Formats: sequence, structure tokens, C-alpha cells
Amino acid sequence: MTATAPAPSPVHARTTALLPRLVLVLAALLAALFTAAPPASAHAALTASDPADGAVVATAPAQVTLSFSEQVALGDDSIRVLDPQGKRVDTGELRDMCSGNIVRYGTALHSGLPNGTYTVAWQAVSADSHPISGAFTFSIGAPSATDVTLPSTQTGGGPVGIAYGIARYAAYAGFTVLVGGAAFILLCWRRGAAERPLQKLVVRAWVTLTAATLAMLVLRAPYTGSGKFADVFDLEGLKAVLETKTGASLVSRLLLLGAAALFIAVLFGVYARRQGVAANAPDGAEESAEQGPGEARDAGARDTNDLTFGLGIGGAVVSAGIAATWALSEHASTGIQPGIAMPADILHLLAVATWLGGLAALLVALHKVPGIERAAVRRFSQVAFVSVLVLAVTGVYQSWRQLGSWSALTGTSYGQLLLLKVGLVAVLVAIAYMSRKWTARLADASADEADVSRETAVATADVSRETEPVAVPADPRRAAQLARQRAALDSAREKRVRDADPDRTGLRRSVLAEAAVAVALLAVTTVLTSTEPGRTVEREASRGSASTAVPDRAVKITLPFDTGGPNGKGNVRLELDPGRVGANTLHLWADSGEGTPLDLPEVKVSFTLPAKDIGPLPLLPERSAPGHWTASGVQLPLSGEWRIDVTVRTSDIDQTTVQKTVKIG
Repeated sequence: MTATAPAPSPVHARTTALLPRLVLVLAALLAALFTAAPPASAHAALTASDPADGAVVATAPAQVTLSFSEQVALGDDSIRVLDPQGKRVDTGELRDMCSGNIVRYGTALHSGLPNGTYTVAWQAVSADSHPISGAFTFSIGAPSATDVTLPSTQTGGGPVGIAYGIARYAAYAGFTVLVGGAAFILLCWRRGAAERPLQKLVVRAWVTLTAATLAMLVLRAPYTGSGKFADVFDLEGLKAVLETKTGASLVSRLLLLGAAALFIAVLFGVYARRQGVAANAPDGAEESAEQGPGEARDAGARDTNDLTFGLGIGGAVVSAGIAATWALSEHASTGIQPGIAMPADILHLLAVATWLGGLAALLVALHKVPGIERAAVRRFSQVAFVSVLVLAVTGVYQSWRQLGSWSALTGTSYGQLLLLKVGLVAVLVAIAYMSRKWTARLADASADEADVSRETAVATADVSRETEPVAVPADPRRAAQLARQRAALDSAREKRVRDADPDRTGLRRSVLAEAAVAVALLAVTTVLTSTEPGRTVEREASRGSASTAVPDRAVKITLPFDTGGPNGKGNVRLELDPGRVGANTLHLWADSGEGTPLDLPEVKVSFTLPAKDIGPLPLLPERSAPGHWTASGVQLPLSGEWRIDVTVRTSDIDQTTVQKTVKIG
């Protein structure tokens, strides 16, 4: 049994067969690369605490309070205060102390806490659904050793964070292919509804999005909490997730996916059958005895068009609803202009899905369906052009909203990822331009039909010659071998028909290149949605610079004094090293008016922070040499304008106090 055409090159055949698999492998590698990265920094930040990080307070505070840059979600166990032995000393009751634009929460402490170093560990969920966490210490009386071990990974990291990130990527990919594949069929190639490869593509995208959404729902509690896979079975944790904005969005997405399943059933059921009948039935086959040929044809066309319109409206509503589950729970729902940002984000997601998902559908059609018409490819080219315009307009607005300044474009991780995304979009548009050129070079419709008819005739002749009755061997192994040979011949015939037009082959390759870049673009977009916006980063940096007092350098002051008695005039020179919050070393020298060391009977020092009603904190330095006193471990709990009082006694009855205000960082 011989084929009527020369067999394709084995190397070329293997390469063509492996191309779709290479795209899938690239997608998996990119997903692993991006989701294995450390968790992105928070979109809300801890701006202040009372007591402050590293502070040393004279008496035990009644509560610990935390202030955030944006709204956050916390539970009763979100703020934990641990003593030096690791025992909780807070009451576990969350206190909402928010007022106006101030976002502040606190927890009460038990009374009678002993001196030592205490650890405050906290975790919350930012308004755009990303988990945040942190820890700091403060001391009562004086610092001490502590046995508290803080978690080695941040909330949202570890294996659970990787699994959640993979689910997020799969959800975006499933949504893109689901919406884009359906749009490709309804807008570009209605006959594609009856093609098995396209049906498999859209159904698998629906399954992927549904499975990813379920995975995100059950992983949400450990992702924002303990980071342990075992907590996916915690029903209380799942209940708490369902009460959050993110949980409500995920449940809404599942309900909308139920409606999407009904849409798919109609699209690939009634609609596909009508398209199949219209494409395959001869003229007049659907006519009734009571209608003329034109009337029957017009009635059938009206019914099909009405169904197409209904599917288009229903699909658009469901697609926009699914896109809204992201817009209502992530970046667009926070920050400035959320009323404009959320609709823009929905349009952005729909444009991405229509373009990239339609690209995936076109790639499948070009590889698996030999008879796709030139008009369908041209229609997709027009749809993709409109999608890119919408993508550009909404993308520029989103970039301005999230960056805030040109410096954030290169100075923040968000801006750098955005530049990478823009570069990938530019590459994708350039390849799409080449695809449009291949589309323009496709043969005329009549020539296409002639080619298809000729190839079909050749294939039919092949079938007539190659499907002559053949005796089935009694040996099962021989029968299986013959079956494999016939399958290989069928595959070769299908490839000959598919590759009959070289321009169509060139278009298929350029679309494959577009799909490969689209996979990378989708991965970068997924990471971008979990990265702190540049506007937020710069705001936090400005707050940090505003709260910085002075560089870490020794504070040196000289204070003249006059006690009024004999030899009562002189100067004291004070040095506080390193002159910052926390422990410092104090040196004090006294000298007479002539500059010789003055060995005073007594010297006392105190520190006061009037803005916070702290102090005076008394200090009695030790004499280390004539005219020189020192003290180590001088604790200053907070930054600010500190007043230093130095009391000098030159005799039993002659003394004075001099003071100076310095800035402590």
C-alpha cells in the first residue's frame, strides 16, 4: 500500500508536531519561574506603632496600636504580643481605632507585665486582597534576651504561596482562552462551533478556570494565615474567607461559571448543529413543502442570526461579570478613582482575552482544521486590532494611576515589570503585523475553494485506493500494526490538505510565534497584579524620609554654666553616641574657663521628649577620670526633639541646670 504523495520530511513533521507542546512547556516554565519568586511587597504598609519598633518604655503600656497606610482586614488573632519566653500577653481582642483617613487598630495587654523585651507579630490582608505581615519588638524598663522565634517566611510565601500563584496564573489563562475562544467563534468563524478541536479548547479553558477558582478558594485561608496545606480542611477558616471581599468574588466567579457552562452547552449544541447543517446541507434541503426556497432560507438565516445575537449578548454579560470578580477585589478597587478604574479594568481584561484567547483559537484552527476560510482570518485580524486599541487606552490609564510619576517607571519593581510588559506587547504587535501580511497574501476565496476541492478529491482518491477491503489478520499484533499504519496515512493526508497553501502555512507559524509571546505576556501580567504599585511605593518612601530625623552620628553639644559661687564658671561638653533611638553611650567633660579639667562634686543628666510627654528620664553618669564622666546603655525610646538637662554642682550649696534641645533619629 503506497501513498499518492511523497511523505513529508521526518524532521519537519516532528518539529511541526512538537510546536504546540513547546508552547505548553514554555507556559509551565514561566508559571513556575514567576510563582516561585518571593511574595510581592504589600500594597498597604505599617506606617507607625505605639510603642514604636525598638522603643524602651518606663512602664508597661495598656495596649499596642498599629497604623497602616491603607484599609486592611484583620481578625481577633491578627495582632499577637509575646513576652520574652514566648507567652502571649495580649487579650486577643481587636480594637478598631480608625478615624477619618487614619487606619489604626490595637489590642489590649494584660496588666502587671514585668520588664523585658516583647515581640509584636501581626498579619493582615490589604484592601486589594494581598496578605501582609510583620513583627517588631519593644522593651519595658530595659531590653532583655527573648526566646521568641519569628516565622522564616512572610505571609503569602512558601509552598502554599507558590500553589496559590499557580492557581492565579491558571485562572487568568483559563479566562483568556474561554472568552477569546468563544468570541472567535461568534465574531470570526461561526462554523467553528461545530469543529471538535475548538470545542475541546473552550471546554478545557472552562474546566481550568473553574478548577483554579476552587483551588484559590480553599487555599485562601492558609495563604493569608498559617501557610500550611493542612488548613485547607479548616471549615472555620473557609467560613472566614467567605466573609471577605476576595471570598465573595471567588464565589461569584463560580456562580458565573455555572452560567458560562450553560452558554457553552448552547454554543456547542443547538448553535453548532445549525452551523453544521447550514455548511453541509445542499440548497433546499431545509425547505418545507409550504415554503419556497428563498423563504425557507431566509427563515433559517433569521433564526441563526437571532441565536447568534442572543449568544453574543449573554456571553458578553457573563464575560464582563467574570472579569469584574478581579476588578472588584484587586488593584482597581483601591487607590485613586476606583469608580473609573474598575470599569476600565473590566474592559482591559476583556480586550486581553479577546485578543490573546482568540489568537489561541486561531492557532488551533490553523493546525487542526484544514478548511478555515480566509474571511475568518481577516475578521479576527479586525477584531484583534480593535482589542489592541482598547488595550492601549485602558492600559495607559491604569499605568498612570498605579505609577504616579515617571521616576516610578524605573525606580520601582512595578514600573520595571510594566516596562517588560510594554516590551512584550510591542513584540506581539510586531508579530501580529507580520500575520496580517500573511493574511493579505492568502489566495482568493475562489482559489481557496478550488484548492480545497482538489485536495479533497485527491484525499478521496487516496481513501478509495487505500480503504479497499483488506482481510483482517488473525494475529492481534499484526492487526494493531496495520491500524497504526492506516492512522499514520490518515494523518499524512490531513497534513497535505492543511499545508496545500504555503501562505496559510506561513500564517500558522507567525500565529504560533504570537502565542508563545502571549504566554510570556500573561505570566508577566500575573506577577504585575501582585506587585505593589509604584504610587504606593513612592508614598511610603516619602513618609519614611519625612520621619527620618538625622543620620546616625554622635550628638555633641557644649553648655556653659555658672553656679554663682567660687570657681563656679565653666563648660560641660556632652557626647551621645550614636545619637539615635535605642542604646547610646554618654560621655561628659567639664572644664574651667581656662580650659583645664574641672572635677565637679556631682553631675546629673536627664532626657525629656515634651512632644510625647516622655521624661524626664534621669541618669547619673559615673566618674571615669578627673573632669570626665561616662554612662553606657542610655536608652532613648523614640525619635524626636529631646531636651537634655545637665545639672552641675560646684560646692555643697552652689549648683545650676543648663539645657539644650537636640534631634534624635
